[in-house]
Amino acid sequence: MALEQIVNDQIKAAMLAKDANKLRGLRAIKAAIIIAKTSEGAGGQLAEADETKLLQKLVKQRKDSLEIYRQQNRADLAQTEQEEIDVIEAFLPKQLSEEALKEALIKIIAETGAASPADMGKVMAAATKQLAGQADGKTIGAAVKALLTK
Repeated sequence: MALEQIVNDQIKAAMLAKDANKLRGLRAIKAAIIIAKTSEGAGGQLAEADETKLLQKLVKQRKDSLEIYRQQNRADLAQTEQEEIDVIEAFLPKQLSEEALKEALIKIIAETGAASPADMGKVMAAATKQLAGQADGKTIGAAVKALLTK
């Protein structure tokens, strides 16, 4: 079933349950889907990979906002962002554990022949492609940097 249909069904259920927190997150997803589908060149369709990228972008935006709100001691706004993150992440593929990510990156480093931090770009290009949807770029980057500086 397409993401948009699943979101629509869950919006109805959240409305009936009067779950305002979940409803806010679901509406954000639906709005992003509509914008993406109607953007120039989209042709009114979204591939599954595009849906995943869209959801990851929404989570990243909210995590960035969450960080800012925490720095400014705005617990009320931080809680709202965290609730939306939780709703959106439910639609994303399961994220790799730290150990699984490290194992995958060690393989990618071996495949690319990287030996120093200067080769980070080469590893990142391969890693973000192979691990799309399973880990965010910031986490991959930090792990690659740690592995290459050993």
